[in-house]
Amino acid sequence: MAENCNNDCSSCGKNCSSRDKQSLIKKPHELSQIKKVIAVVSGKGGVGKSMTCALLAAAAQSSGKVTAVMDADITGPSIPKMYGVKERATGSDLGILPVVTESGIQLISMNVLLENEEEPVVWRGSLISGTVMQFWTDVIWTGVDIMFIDMPPGTGDVPLTVFQSIPIDGIVVVTTPQDLVGMIVKKAVNMANMMNIPVLGIVENMSYIKCPDCGRKISVFGESGVDALALEYGIPAVAKIPIDPELTLAADLGKIESYDGVLADFMKKITE
Repeated sequence: MAENCNNDCSSCGKNCSSRDKQSLIKKPHELSQIKKVIAVVSGKGGVGKSMTCALLAAAAQSSGKVTAVMDADITGPSIPKMYGVKERATGSDLGILPVVTESGIQLISMNVLLENEEEPVVWRGSLISGTVMQFWTDVIWTGVDIMFIDMPPGTGDVPLTVFQSIPIDGIVVVTTPQDLVGMIVKKAVNMANMMNIPVLGIVENMSYIKCPDCGRKISVFGESGVDALALEYGIPAVAKIPIDPELTLAADLGKIESYDGVLADFMKKITE
């Protein structure tokens, strides 16, 4: 047992002899079927984590997997807009039903529960964490092969709650080429290691821009360090997403499912 332990495992990220990890795992809704859960994380905001999550889910769905997305970024939900989802979630006495995107991805997000999607969520951490858990326990997920959880950035309350309470099969880390971001990403990787959750892959967003005339790759934010980072931590899969105005436009118009499958090969690697 750690020194100065208060016996409250819900507020602690350490593994010790007094913790039974399985005892903290919450069961999903009794009518849900979920085979695998992958969390998409980043050490800081603004690196394209939600867009990467949306692209991964679209790639999985197009490969024939029944796919779901749980948007755990309660105060900054952007997943519904990328998929062009405007309808509200419905429910019954049995539970909450997720909305379904154009390609069939099951989705729950704070923005499909609010009357006005522009209404801010000004909540304290415990209420936010509780809402994320309700997305797991109260929503009826039907026949899901892979669920992606879009995590809020950092290593705070919600990531700790998710890692402790939901049976995560692995995480995908999102970063950009900047050295500062790489340093912060290491915190997210180390947190996953503390919780004994494997890191399946790392995605470097805004990795380069391709010259429209000669096709040369230009490293706008400096040379990529993602391969070295993956080698350092033994991360098996790596993907690099370019700066692409068409991808930005697809996300803005809610058409990200129609983008050209930039993460299809990466998706195949992490699900093998």
